[in-house]
Amino acid sequence: MKLQSHFLDGAVGSKIIVSTRDAEVSKMMGAGTLVHNLEPMSNDVCFEVFEQHAFRNVNRDISPNFGLLKEKIVARCSGLPLAARTLGGLLLRKEMNEWEEILNKKLWSLSNERDILPVLRLSYHYLPSHLKRCFAYCSILPNDYEFCEQQLILLWMAEGALIEVIFQKSSNKIDLKYVMHDLVVGLAQWAAGDICFRLEDKQNSDHVQLGCFTKARHASYISGKYDVVKRFEAFSEVKQLRTFLPLSGDYPSNYLSRKVTFDLLPKLQYLRVLSLNGYLLTELPNSIGKLKYLRYLDLSYTRIACLPKSTTSLYNLQTLILEGCRYLEALPLNLRNLVNLRHLNNSDVDSLKAMPPQLGRLTNLQSLPNFVVGKGSDQSDIREIGSLFHLQRTLRLLRLENVIDAEDARRANLKFKERLDELVLEWSDNAQETQLGVLDKLETHRMLKILGIKGYAGLKFSQWIGDRLFSTMVRVSLNKCENCKILPPLGQLPSLKTLSIRGMTAVESVGPEFYGESSLPFPVLDELQLANMHN
Repeated sequence: MKLQSHFLDGAVGSKIIVSTRDAEVSKMMGAGTLVHNLEPMSNDVCFEVFEQHAFRNVNRDISPNFGLLKEKIVARCSGLPLAARTLGGLLLRKEMNEWEEILNKKLWSLSNERDILPVLRLSYHYLPSHLKRCFAYCSILPNDYEFCEQQLILLWMAEGALIEVIFQKSSNKIDLKYVMHDLVVGLAQWAAGDICFRLEDKQNSDHVQLGCFTKARHASYISGKYDVVKRFEAFSEVKQLRTFLPLSGDYPSNYLSRKVTFDLLPKLQYLRVLSLNGYLLTELPNSIGKLKYLRYLDLSYTRIACLPKSTTSLYNLQTLILEGCRYLEALPLNLRNLVNLRHLNNSDVDSLKAMPPQLGRLTNLQSLPNFVVGKGSDQSDIREIGSLFHLQRTLRLLRLENVIDAEDARRANLKFKERLDELVLEWSDNAQETQLGVLDKLETHRMLKILGIKGYAGLKFSQWIGDRLFSTMVRVSLNKCENCKILPPLGQLPSLKTLSIRGMTAVESVGPEFYGESSLPFPVLDELQLANMHN
């Protein structure tokens, strides 16, 4: 009804399409006769969908009994696209005798518990045991909830297992976000039983059915604007909770009672996953260090200025997410103790002044979006990057003016970090004596896709910038390199699609040096931005 009230403000002639499996919804919306009941797919179309997923467009030898198998397949799918896709995926790469065995399973004739399609239950039955565990974990996600691929992977990792499953791409086309089909959600809930618990599912007004919660290992809920301790009374009944996961709701700002963080959470001593994402917290209790089993800690978009010192005793921690913690000025000095840490997400943390000392001891790190170059014994200089060989995706090196010796830049070993797709190099002041030498030594591997340089104050760029051997580079950004008079030969880059040049005020003209030695410069360039080029 809340949704219906907004529809009343539409302009004359506006049309709204609502899809649902519940006839009551159409009555609530006042659709009347304007209802189109989707019929099941025809047998031929159903089999075409099945073939696309069972054969993946690869020709296979057809058994003489294939006609009979085809009839069974169509019958099992009941004209439902999801069933055809799922059955096709289940039979992919299996021999015809295995097809017959699966199609004749007794599971097809079991009662349709909780409206679960038999084909979905069968596909779950054939999963390996560790993948069944991961799939059941998905039941903590509400219907129609958009989730990030990477987030779910890290949660699975915290549980000790990973799985590659087929989800539907979100219809709003946000990259790497997915939703689960509601029928698949039902299957996950059936598989999880009482192990996974969504707080909203068990609430009746202000009362929670505590009996449904005592066996829970994983719990989630939609964050409210004001989450007071009473909402979490059920958590005192569970003894071995592993996951405490708030999910983003309708409010841009969320508040959590101090009693929850200081009194309740420390008692959940078996937690492996703890998220406080989006809550406007300013501090965490020092007792968080007692959560010895913790593997995943998400403090994104909180207002904490520092982490408790005890955080560095969480020796099993694999993932620490600090994205958007704009008040965070420093990380604990002994962060190097977290030797199992694989993901340290400090993106959009602009107030961070330096990295703690000896960060290079975290040799398992795979993601570290920002590295603030420091100097002095209580900070990490650029050499600490050298031993982090597993870094991937994006690396942004900030305050490169703190690199005094160009040889230290060479020890960062950027040439050997072949899993990096994007590299951003940033200087914060105009000291130019050593900057060319430093840039020379920061040459990266040849398969880099995105390069950004900001605040560089040298008089010219290093020779590796624009080298045609960077054959996969698709985007380059040069920003506020105010002393360079000549642009590098970026026209030689064979895959460059996007080029942004801003604030290079010393450039007076663009000549053939910009094209380099290529007979056909910028062969695939789609977008060129020139801004604040005053001369």
